[in-house]
Amino acid sequence: MDFLLHHGITVLGQWISIAELAGQVFALAVVFLAQRRTLWTWPVQVGATVLLFAVYVSAHLGGLAARQVAILAISVYGWWAWTRRQDPVFGVVVRTGRPVERLAMVGAFVIGTTVMALVLDALHASWAPWPDAAIFVGTLVAFGAQGLGLVEFWLVWLAVDAIGVPLQISSGLYFSAAIYIVFAGLVVHGWWSWNRSARRVAARPGVTAASS
Repeated sequence: MDFLLHHGITVLGQWISIAELAGQVFALAVVFLAQRRTLWTWPVQVGATVLLFAVYVSAHLGGLAARQVAILAISVYGWWAWTRRQDPVFGVVVRTGRPVERLAMVGAFVIGTTVMALVLDALHASWAPWPDAAIFVGTLVAFGAQGLGLVEFWLVWLAVDAIGVPLQISSGLYFSAAIYIVFAGLVVHGWWSWNRSARRVAARPGVTAASS
């Protein structure tokens, strides 16, 4: 891993380690695969977490590093969950969240961010504890909702991107910031695609929310 962290390329005057380049490309591929509701979403995500964990530890961003560990665990769950929601017509069955689920997502994001920021600050694990914590918690909420097949997970990703771009730039991770901007475009398309799929699934006789 040291080799991947200390060797890289220079793009437009900015040096990018191999680990950051490969990790963010894998992460970008995850968004592309998730739009298509393919099981390959999850094993590719595992590869991204391993690489980006090393990148964020070296950048002294404890929250972003810790979220890679959590994402790894959620990815295992998501892989298992999606194998149980296969449909011969629509692929992975997705749906819009119920009001109580949406409220739970918002509550988890707000409370989780507050707690995580205080922990990061107390441990001196991040130079920017609040945005670092928001990205950490937002990622967990998004991946958890994705594993459940909830369309709203894309909106959580938009919030994560909005916070992540300036934080990555401030950390000198310019390539990662650029990838976050690309993420945003893919996320908007993914939200539209999953909404369309959710409406088609809901309209199909015999396929209900319980299937998801």
